Amino acid sequence: MTTQMHPVQLQYSHTIGRAEFSGPGFRAPVGIARGENERLYVLSRSYEVRPDGKRITICTVGEDYITEFGRGVSAAQAHADAADGAFMWPTAIALDRAGNVYVSDEWFNRISRFTKNGEWIGKWGTPGDGDGELNRPSGLALDQDDNLYVVDSQNHRIQKFDNNGVFIAKWGKAGSGEGEFDMPWGIAIDTEGDVYVTDWRNDRIQKFTATGQFLMSFGTSGTGEGEFNRPTGIAVDQDGVIYVTDWRNERVQVFNADGSFIMQLAGEATVSKWGKEKLDANAEMWQQRARAQGLEREKRFWGPIAVAVDAKNRIFVAETARSRIQVYCKQVPIFIGDRL
Repeated sequence: MTTQMHPVQLQYSHTIGRAEFSGPGFRAPVGIARGENERLYVLSRSYEVRPDGKRITICTVGEDYITEFGRGVSAAQAHADAADGAFMWPTAIALDRAGNVYVSDEWFNRISRFTKNGEWIGKWGTPGDGDGELNRPSGLALDQDDNLYVVDSQNHRIQKFDNNGVFIAKWGKAGSGEGEFDMPWGIAIDTEGDVYVTDWRNDRIQKFTATGQFLMSFGTSGTGEGEFNRPTGIAVDQDGVIYVTDWRNERVQVFNADGSFIMQLAGEATVSKWGKEKLDANAEMWQQRARAQGLEREKRFWGPIAVAVDAKNRIFVAETARSRIQVYCKQVPIFIGDRL
C-alpha cells in the first residue's frame, strides 16, 4: 500500500487591514511575522513624506488591533545617530523563539531589536562590505538556535549572526552562477534548516544548507508558470511547500519542495473588518463603492511583497500598494492508495 499526497489546495480566508498612517491599519506594509497567541507583526514602510506611517503594528489574525511601536524619521532627520528604534527604510521583520522582534533598515544599514511588546533592546550594523558590515540589508530569518540570517542585498551575499549581532559566517558574491546573487531580497528557513533566497534581479530562487552550500535553484525571467519578474518574499511551510511573492507579476506562486510549479494565486480579497468599520462610519462611502466601475480589480494582488506561513497551515500575503494582508488556508487531502 502506498501513500500519495494530493496536490495542494489553497482556500481564501479573509483580508486584514486598511490604509492608515496610525492605529488599525497599515501603510505600505513590507513584512509580516507570526507571533504567539494569534499575533501578527506587520512592518509598514510608508513614504518619504510621511514618516509617521513607518511602524510595526501588532494585531491578531482575526483583525483585533493590539498596539504599534517604532518611530519613523524623515530624510532630514535620518542621520547616522538617529534615535534608537527609529526607522527610515524598514525592509523586513522576524521573530525569535522568545518573541523578540528584529527589523532591517536599508537606510541605516542596521538591524534593530525589540521585545515582543515593542521595547527597544539594541541594534547592530555599520555601512560597508566587511564581515558584519551591511549594504542595504533586506530579508531576515531565524533558525532553531536563534541565529539570524540577513540578506545583505547590495553586497550580494547572506550573512549569519547570533541574536546579539555577533558575526558568524557569510556566503555569496555578485553574479548569476550557482551561489551568486544579484540584489537578493527575501529569505526563509525550512524545518530541516535549509535556507531559501529570492535572487531578485536574477529572477530565481536558490536553496542552500545552513552553512551556505548550494543545493538547487529554480526559476527564470518571464511571466509563465514558474517564471519570475523580481521575486521578493518567500516562505516554506512545515510540509516543504514553497510560497513566493512574484512582485512585478502581481501574484504568488506555489512550488513543491523540489521547485516544481504547483499553482499561482492572483488575489481574492474582500473588504476587511477594519475596512467595513471605516465604511460604516460614512454611509456615502458605501454608496460610492456601489457606483464605482472596475471594483472587481480590488480583489487582485497589487504589489505583493512578503509572505509568511504558520503552523495552522495559513498563508499571509502582504501587499504594499493596497496596504493589506490576504489570508489563505492550505488543505492537503491525504490519499492511501487510490482512496481518501
